Amino acid sequence: MLGSYRGKTPQLGKDVFVAPNATIIGDVSIGDFSSVWFNAVVRGDDHYIRIGKYTNVQDSCVLHVTVDKFPLNIGDGVTIGHGCILHGSKLGDNCLVGMGAVLLDGAEIGEGCIIASGSVVLQGSRIQPGTLVAGIPAVRKKEVSKTALEEIRQSAVEYAELASRYLREFR
Repeated sequence: MLGSYRGKTPQLGKDVFVAPNATIIGDVSIGDFSSVWFNAVVRGDDHYIRIGKYTNVQDSCVLHVTVDKFPLNIGDGVTIGHGCILHGSKLGDNCLVGMGAVLLDGAEIGEGCIIASGSVVLQGSRIQPGTLVAGIPAVRKKEVSKTALEEIRQSAVEYAELASRYLREFR
């Protein structure tokens, strides 16, 4: 469902797939070839949400903002695993957020990072580009390998292809 709120209507790029029971509200912009999957909520009611190209927001994610303080910015080629919560944070291009991870207000994640499944990135945290973090709270574990970075890029492409099939075949 796409919903307008306070005069703002979600803007979708070319070939964006939105599952029929996903909810996208307010000041939200989603780039070309991205996808928002089943049961996800993207709520740009009190600030804006920007989602880049070739980014996938998987099933049961919650994306939200903080009133007039923390928008949500997500780069290109980002994979956000099932059941994640992203709140008022910033993700660089080509990141992977593992299933069930949480990013809190003001967290900034550099390009090419991996946030391990179940991790909690605390408010105001800064994660350097190319870093894998894990834990509660999330801490640096190691540098992201070139192989892992390529797998992140491939995941974004595969989800764009899956979204394209859903756009053609899902009824």
